[in-house]
Amino acid sequence: MVRETTKAEDDGLIAEGVDEEPIEGNRRLYDGWRLQAVAAFGAFYALFHMAALNGVSISAYTGVTIPLLPQFPMETWNFRIFHISGALALGFLLYNAMLFSDTEEKPNSGPWDKLSYALMVPAIAALLVSFWFASVIAGGDLPEMGGLTTWPAFAGTPIYSQEVYYFGLPLLVATFGGIILGWLEKAPRNRFRASDILLAICAFAVATYLMAIYGTAARNSVGTPFVPIGVAFAATAGAALILELTRRVAGLALVIITGVFLVYTFTAHLLPGILAVQSAYSWQRFFGHVYSDAGVLGPTTAVSSTYIILFIIFAAFLQASKVGDYFINFAFAAAGRARGGPAKVAIFASGLMGMINGTSAGNVVATGSLTIPLMKKVGYKPKTAGAIEAAASTGGQIMPPIMGAGAFIMAEITGIPYQEIAIAAIIPAILYFVSVYFMVDFEAAKLGMRGMREDELPKLGKLVRQVYLFLPIMILIAALFMGYSVIRAGTLATIAAAVISWMPVVMVRVFPNSLPDAAVSGMGPRQIWRAFELAGVMSIQIIAVCACAGIIVGVISLTGVGARFSSVLLDLAGVSQLIALFFAMCIAILLGMGMPTTAAYAVAASVVAPGLVQLGIPQLTAHFFVFYFAVVSAITPPVALASYAAAGISGANPMSTSVASFKIGIAAFIVPFMFFYNAALLMDGTWYEVGRAGVTAVFGVFLLSAGVQGWFWGQRAAWFIRLAIIVAALFMIEGGLGTDVIGIAIVAGAWLAQKVFQPNPEAPIPVRGSAD
Repeated sequence: MVRETTKAEDDGLIAEGVDEEPIEGNRRLYDGWRLQAVAAFGAFYALFHMAALNGVSISAYTGVTIPLLPQFPMETWNFRIFHISGALALGFLLYNAMLFSDTEEKPNSGPWDKLSYALMVPAIAALLVSFWFASVIAGGDLPEMGGLTTWPAFAGTPIYSQEVYYFGLPLLVATFGGIILGWLEKAPRNRFRASDILLAICAFAVATYLMAIYGTAARNSVGTPFVPIGVAFAATAGAALILELTRRVAGLALVIITGVFLVYTFTAHLLPGILAVQSAYSWQRFFGHVYSDAGVLGPTTAVSSTYIILFIIFAAFLQASKVGDYFINFAFAAAGRARGGPAKVAIFASGLMGMINGTSAGNVVATGSLTIPLMKKVGYKPKTAGAIEAAASTGGQIMPPIMGAGAFIMAEITGIPYQEIAIAAIIPAILYFVSVYFMVDFEAAKLGMRGMREDELPKLGKLVRQVYLFLPIMILIAALFMGYSVIRAGTLATIAAAVISWMPVVMVRVFPNSLPDAAVSGMGPRQIWRAFELAGVMSIQIIAVCACAGIIVGVISLTGVGARFSSVLLDLAGVSQLIALFFAMCIAILLGMGMPTTAAYAVAASVVAPGLVQLGIPQLTAHFFVFYFAVVSAITPPVALASYAAAGISGANPMSTSVASFKIGIAAFIVPFMFFYNAALLMDGTWYEVGRAGVTAVFGVFLLSAGVQGWFWGQRAAWFIRLAIIVAALFMIEGGLGTDVIGIAIVAGAWLAQKVFQPNPEAPIPVRGSAD
């Protein structure tokens, strides 16, 4: 939100509250003891991850063993299972199955809550049986094989029957019953629902069983017909819970796509061509495979349980220290005076916020609620204002050093160090934001827009005294390039955010009245606890999305459909590599439509990237190609999440906003093709090659923006001038010495034509028919 200061304060326009987490329409708003309980759950969940990732163990330091407290470091699969189950339980307690209506909901008077309580009996029974299985395994009475305890759950054995009748069937009845009742049971927004508590119990039952069984030799049987039947039951329930939570927090798009992949798994043997498999997969084999490190517990969850949640905690600490407000205010002070000022601010602020925000749509909501109304105020049409914010916020996902969550998944999948990925992203990020800046600037020039007045802006001099708020990000960058691990660098940056939050207190003591009117209290224990609570809540969506994407990855790894898509790309490359790249682009965008960036890239990296690598494209280039199109799917019609979020704020038509944002972000659809032709754009080459490629590419996107907007060298351009400079732009972006010379020659010719002949910019394109 925006606060107008008084004349006495003389601070101009001050942004406040952009750090506040937006409240979704289906999130519960607890109060009293319920709020305290859920807040404690979220805080402990985030704190558990911070402790686990840094190897902090109370028993290791004190020698005191606390019952039920996990020992660190946890076994990898167990850690990921706990990571998912905790997010599921917290998510079901926080997010309702449907949107809340404007009127206060009355407690359910029907039988649905009673049915939910009744279903808790089989759910608790399954949970208790899981604990009993764990105690049997820990008892030491079971035979061993190769140093591992065996789990004799073969058909006809007592354990098999116990898994089916005492664990599996009760768990499935409770899980699917709870999901159905979630649509029927109603409760006030500040109260728990019995069906949500039921689903949370089921999530813990799944985790308890899998953590126990995967500690035995049965873990080696995942993906085979010999996997224990209980694993298939637990995985089925777990997958259903993941899909339901994903629907609640991220919408239906990803759930539908996952459903298509699941249907494909069991019908692939009936399909023709490249989609066919030799023999049908059984339910037991597939679900015994999907909840392993080849699926749900694979790369997507590996990243969400380490890097992503760590940087969510970092972002929560930055939010608690109000650094987001500072980013916005600094952007206004630095860029607000330029023509079309609020639009320039949106680019600057969204790039900064994108480093601490993991989703394009979330970035739109955080900064767009402030910048979009101001853009409309200075003359931008509602659809243009929304499109600018959507395009700028989407670019935050490719802005080093954090780059949203996709870069961490790229590092996990490719094995390329994260530092190399962040360095390679520098020039592409510059090209994207420079392109958006020029598009916005030329639009403002055409419309004769003004900047914001001095009295409407924060005072840059005062904000410069708070520049230390950038220090946590600077520390993060420095630690990464000093060779620290990503986890250690993120932890140091998080600690720095808490320490630096005390700097305003020191500054006010030393220089009274030196800072803008803002809270100057540092982060004490209560604020730190609040930051962990925020992190727990913020992590739910990304964890659910990563786990859901893991189901798709599991289908791809089991059926081999990704390899068959790779063969199609190879066949197309035999005709034309450009056609193969275009086909890969279309698949990446289609897979990403309606999906968060993380899931879009994770799926596309499994389907498309291997084929590009087989074409001979370097691995980093191939994955950056896929990553870029997964990101820009957020502004690609017809399903563009970031554009739709911006349209909701601007009041414009969502489809027209998505078309406008596609136009503004057009450079992002061209630059990835240049990775293939000029690897120097990804810092692969000598300093001279990288420097020349970067400079000519920036000039190229300048020309591209000028051609698209029809504004060239201070005046409107005729259609043929626009066409000429677009062609010149493509030659300049390509980056070769010969193409640079051709591009410059075309630009010089277009400039001379415009100066000498001064063609009418409104001249129509001549079209001749058969009668002419």
